[in-house]
Amino acid sequence: MKIHYISENNSVLNHFLGEIRNINVQNDSMRFRRNIERIGEIMAYELSKDLAYKNVEIQTPLGIKKTTQINDDLVLCSILRAGLPLHNGFLNYFDHAENSFVSACRHHPNNDDEFEILVEYQAVSNINNKTVLLLDPMLATGQSIVAVYKKLVQNATPKEMHIAVVIAAPEGIAYLEENLPENCHLWVAALDEKLNEKNYIVPGLGDAGDLAYGSKL
Repeated sequence: MKIHYISENNSVLNHFLGEIRNINVQNDSMRFRRNIERIGEIMAYELSKDLAYKNVEIQTPLGIKKTTQINDDLVLCSILRAGLPLHNGFLNYFDHAENSFVSACRHHPNNDDEFEILVEYQAVSNINNKTVLLLDPMLATGQSIVAVYKKLVQNATPKEMHIAVVIAAPEGIAYLEENLPENCHLWVAALDEKLNEKNYIVPGLGDAGDLAYGSKL
């Protein structure tokens, strides 16, 4: 799996990453969502450099200009619900992309720290021979992304798979490397230190879905 770390150099991306982590800023859910969206826009720009392009000629009012355009059929697929603001950021840049949505959540059958991933709701377009961008803000254990990936490719074969996450733990990256094909791409805005005993990212930012949309039962 090819891994792209995009916050290694100072940029406005690091400013937005700092704000979504800051407990003094997180109480503004609209600002949190907007910052995730802006991070998605930056990640979309960086990812766009790895897509296929074709040469085209554009008619301007004064003549013809040769340029290039994206030559990939894109499908954005976000993991509900935390992935929605990130999805919006990517959609702002890839506005002609098709859109898919899959739910994935941790289920604790014994009411302890052990869990399994439930993949239930899905509204997925045809991804055969298309470039899929799988979007989820947090890569903790990696189990949700792997479960959704396996669901997506059960009856379809994408041309290429790009996974984009805002914050990742080393354990989650290792899990993806063990369980996903080598031709997948992983785009990481920020790499954190570790997972704690409850499999939450440290220092992380908390629960991205709750911060964006409110706490759940």
